[in-house]
Amino acid sequence: MDVVAIMEALAGQGVTVLVKADAERMAERRKPWTFVASGAPLREDVLVRTDAASVEQCLAECLPRLRELGISFPE
Repeated sequence: MDVVAIMEALAGQGVTVLVKADAERMAERRKPWTFVASGAPLREDVLVRTDAASVEQCLAECLPRLRELGISFPE
C-alpha cells in the first residue's frame, strides 16, 4: 500500500489528510498513530478519524469509510 499515493489522491479531491505519530502515546504503549480526513468533498459535519497501533491499521479502518462517502484512491 502506497500511503503517499493515497494521501495525494485524497488531497487531489479536496480532502485534507493528517497522519500523526504521538511520542507520548507511543512511550505509554497506547495507540500512537492518528489518521484524520476532513474537508470538501466531505460534508462539513463529517470527520473520518481513528487512533491505532500502526499506520496500516489507521488506513484499514478509515479508507473503507472514505470509499462509502464516494472518495476514490488507489488500492
